[in-house]
Amino acid sequence: MVGLVLTGGGARSAYQVGVLLALAELLPRSRNPFPIIVGTSAGAVAASVLAAEAHHWRRAVAGLERVWANFRSEQVFHVNTRHMMRAGAHWVLALVSGGLVLSPPRSMLDNSPLRELLSVHVDCSGIRRSIARRHLHAFALCATSYSSGHSVAFFDGVDSIRDWSRVQRLGRRTQLTIDHLMASAAIPLLFPPMRIGDDFFGDGAMRQLHPLSPAIHLGAERLLIIGVRQRRAAGVSVSRLHTTMPSPGEIFGYMLDTLFTDQIYGDLEQLERINELVHSAPEATRGERPIETLMLAPSVDPREIAARHVREMPPGLRALLRVIGGRDASGSQLASYLMFESGYTRALIELGYRDAMEARTPLLAFMGGEKLPQVMTASGVAQVT
Repeated sequence: MVGLVLTGGGARSAYQVGVLLALAELLPRSRNPFPIIVGTSAGAVAASVLAAEAHHWRRAVAGLERVWANFRSEQVFHVNTRHMMRAGAHWVLALVSGGLVLSPPRSMLDNSPLRELLSVHVDCSGIRRSIARRHLHAFALCATSYSSGHSVAFFDGVDSIRDWSRVQRLGRRTQLTIDHLMASAAIPLLFPPMRIGDDFFGDGAMRQLHPLSPAIHLGAERLLIIGVRQRRAAGVSVSRLHTTMPSPGEIFGYMLDTLFTDQIYGDLEQLERINELVHSAPEATRGERPIETLMLAPSVDPREIAARHVREMPPGLRALLRVIGGRDASGSQLASYLMFESGYTRALIELGYRDAMEARTPLLAFMGGEKLPQVMTASGVAQVT
């Protein structure tokens, strides 16, 4: 049973759409190849569409490609001059008055346009239908509880799946709604938390120490993970040398990069060690099962692509990045997560498609259930453990 794990990544998640587009072409006559789907943050958006239309997943992928290839920032958050000036004035007045005249804003950006977009393109009731009709085994969205600090996997699936509870993480069966999706994508500071029941939730990547765990709890035996950053591309800037003090914008971009990606690579390493132990000492690991994984990540640093498209950003967003020191090439890391503009997203879709096609041999073997040795493709975009 293959599980699909879509990590968070803001605008970088367009890369995941490109990989899915290639998969739809490589598996033309296949039914939904992912009976288990797990999404976090921006990855939760694509995951929700795939789960809701699991009966016709190639059509779902085509719909994702249309939306992402024609994205504009104003479909995600208000970026026109009026909204940005109002938000700036609100922050300044709250700061100067010590919060007496105005309380601080709930977030830096107003992402109400995103809710409108999701309401049009995501049919949450379709997720339950996909499960009832056996086109889908289970689906989960990951969010973070601000009250308990737990990473919560809100899931729906076949009746045999039970809730789980581990250290700082749990799985909770629920009827999924747009609120859960908005909570999963509520990047701290940038977007406001979402209230679900009596608790407030934020971006699912914040306390997700084991991002592969939900898919395994839901029954996955193999995991295809689509990331948004190479393992080695983890610094503040594209260059290995950084002779000046990082600006707030660069540091914020670094924080987002850490938030969305570092846990995935750490969890992959831990899973690899567990697999080695299961193979070498099965009598000492009764109850544990090996989980094979394959991960695809960009062969070209998204920061480099973002630097080429920075002029496409709306004036309001460029002004914000200029104020916090994240507008020029040195701040392309932050821009690479916030640039929901078609030129940039199309470039990432093309990259994801190209990378998946280059990795078609290990990818098809993995999807076909073959036992694969540890392997890296020529471009270094795929790994199997």
